[in-house]
Amino acid sequence: MSTPPLPPVHRLALPAAGPEDVVLDAEGRILTGVADGRLLRVDPDTGEVATLARTGGRPLGLELCPDGTLLVCDSRRGLLRVTPADARESGGSGDGGDPGQAATGDPDAGDTGPAPGSVEVLVDRVEGEPLTFASNVVLDPADGTVYFTASSRRFDLEHYLGDLIEHSGTGRLLRRRPDGRVDTLLDGLHFANGLVLAPDRSFLVLAETGGYCLTRYWLTGPKAGTREELLGNLPGFPDNLALGSDGLIWVALPTSRNPLLDRLLPLPGLLRRLVWALPEWASPGPDRTTWVLAVSLDGRLVHDLQSEGSYAMVTSVRERQGRLYLGSLHESALATTYVP
Repeated sequence: MSTPPLPPVHRLALPAAGPEDVVLDAEGRILTGVADGRLLRVDPDTGEVATLARTGGRPLGLELCPDGTLLVCDSRRGLLRVTPADARESGGSGDGGDPGQAATGDPDAGDTGPAPGSVEVLVDRVEGEPLTFASNVVLDPADGTVYFTASSRRFDLEHYLGDLIEHSGTGRLLRRRPDGRVDTLLDGLHFANGLVLAPDRSFLVLAETGGYCLTRYWLTGPKAGTREELLGNLPGFPDNLALGSDGLIWVALPTSRNPLLDRLLPLPGLLRRLVWALPEWASPGPDRTTWVLAVSLDGRLVHDLQSEGSYAMVTSVRERQGRLYLGSLHESALATTYVP
């Protein structure tokens, strides 16, 4: 529990589990992807849910583009662009790329709004190999460059704990240029995850979940192409990041650091892999906590807000005008609260 604690959350029930990331549209509605592959739009005031599309995989990180399309990191299919039905009807289009297969689906009873929209694959291979575990994404609207992370080459989403235990260091920061070319900007990251672009476009900040840190990667200036630690030795595992209306980087912490994993970190890889082979009941697991941080662009901790488990495994947070919107890898709901 922090001081002050995170205020009580209000739950918004969903028709499926696992709203791993959340973004907000201009009307203040929440967009999220869930475990069954659907992209949903939720009115936080009424709780009304609309199905926008099905990715055909497992959507994780989202970025809402100025034209109404969504960039989606799908852990199974790669980097996608989704055109919701209402965006397509308004004439919006994306930034190019090879079209993929349209995804279809029938919304569950109780959903309202447009029929599922079109889905296209922008990146599913990098350097000749399949793109595995695409995690989070940001767009530079000035030139259409897309930056995204891939958490692990060795493990998929369903076995993410294996990467944290083995500390594989196979995460990447990737760039898709407007002409479709893809570059690897950073390799060897410890579970690359959340990502934000600085307002002046001079650097990116990414979460290394397995490294308990936020890493800055410079895009411009004398340090361009180099990385440095922005904030390290975090008390939990940083997940998705978002730039708030308050100018702060908001950080979701699904759980606190695990003493067993900390003790395993300096040990040889073989011993860490033996822990991964333990039965589920004996393996390290997450706390039931609701926890977010806010950090300034120069790496100063501004808010540390935590409460006990009314909403657990928080993997994403967005701030707008003092209100917080939370997503979770496990919950069958979104949650809202506010900055105290």
